[in-house]
Amino acid sequence: MDPLILGLVGFACALLLLVLRVPIAFSLAGVSSVFIFLFFAMRHGGFDIASAVAPTLSMVSSNTFDLVHSYDLSMIPLFVLLGHIAYHTGITTDIYHAARVWLKRLPGGVAMASVFGCGGFSAITGSSIACASAMGKICVPEMLRMGYDKRLATSTVAVGGTLGSLIPPSVLFIVYGIFTEMSVSRLFLAGVLPGLLSLVGFLVVIYLWVKRHPEAAPVDDSLLAKGDRRKAAIRCWPALLLFTIIIGGIYGGLFTATEAAAISAFSVVLIGTVQKRLNWQQFVLSIKETCTQTTSIFFIAAGAKIFVGFVALTGMAPALVELVESADVSLWLLLVMIAGIYFLLGMFLDPLGIMVLTLPFLIPMVEGYGLDLIWFGVVVIKLLEISLITPPVGLNVFVIASVIKPSVAVYDIFMGVARFLIMDILVLIAIIAFPILSLLLPNAMM
Repeated sequence: MDPLILGLVGFACALLLLVLRVPIAFSLAGVSSVFIFLFFAMRHGGFDIASAVAPTLSMVSSNTFDLVHSYDLSMIPLFVLLGHIAYHTGITTDIYHAARVWLKRLPGGVAMASVFGCGGFSAITGSSIACASAMGKICVPEMLRMGYDKRLATSTVAVGGTLGSLIPPSVLFIVYGIFTEMSVSRLFLAGVLPGLLSLVGFLVVIYLWVKRHPEAAPVDDSLLAKGDRRKAAIRCWPALLLFTIIIGGIYGGLFTATEAAAISAFSVVLIGTVQKRLNWQQFVLSIKETCTQTTSIFFIAAGAKIFVGFVALTGMAPALVELVESADVSLWLLLVMIAGIYFLLGMFLDPLGIMVLTLPFLIPMVEGYGLDLIWFGVVVIKLLEISLITPPVGLNVFVIASVIKPSVAVYDIFMGVARFLIMDILVLIAIIAFPILSLLLPNAMM
């Protein structure tokens, strides 16, 4: 069988399994291993099983070995540990409480505070899903109690959680950097300005929503005690310190992203202990959660690495590049096509699955057009960010719907999210049209 045909059949099988909700790691690793075996068994025209076993095992094991021994991969458990400890010690939620105190008198102030809180939470934890789950239990019931429109209350937390995909530390950026061999430090810096732009865009949506429908967000007229604003701001210093260590340290050239992960993880343990907000039970629970989440990510990355080897073996990526070049597709049309693919896959798959499935094909095409892979990484992560709130799957939306009491229909959450989706698309267009938004900080670091 022609290797390209074999590759296309294998890709279709992997995509089908992912749509059927078979775990990503098993889908990619299983399909890739089977079709790599078939490739070697049929390479001489017959079907020689004996000659296929050794090269298949060698290729699968070498790809997995190379991944596990990647230096950059070591930062994932460190950043995941940072996030879990910051959550259990309340450091992540302090940002929300401070923003609520400072913004409570503004129309839609609590909703804006929720976006700030979700942005800070997801930035420290690096997990949009964890943010939607944790902050959904805190912010949404409070806004509903105050009389906020249920669509506004739920959608602000759903979209706020997506900010962690762009604002570092982001697990998606780490995985992208490993598979494209790009500097994770530069990717982290590249995501800062687009992440802040997304944050401002969400605040603008809330402002316009409340200005047009004042009844959607009643103003909190309760009086604050003297010094409440100052106390709330002071309680945020651990979160600000951690963010400064990561971004300031990398930007200032003091240490690499991996070193920043280690220092920030040690710092959050030290802060939690000194402030007596971290006990032994919380620490052990954080370690367990870190092991579980890290193992899942590593299995997915290993499956994706085997899949990359399978794609290279069958020549699918070069064939796709040749097809695009022969069609003389313009750069803007190519980017529109890529966006369309991500929007479509986002309706069925989770962000990490989408990325590891598409990167082996997209990166050769992007390199063929001479595009900057750091900038393209920001575009990809923004597309994945949008996929978290895209119907009919929208993982953040379903997480919000599952954790809040009283319950709100998924339909209502999606209707609220629709306004923010428009802003997300505008921000995406700005990122594509003005690469300087992504490249300013990384280029200044050089």
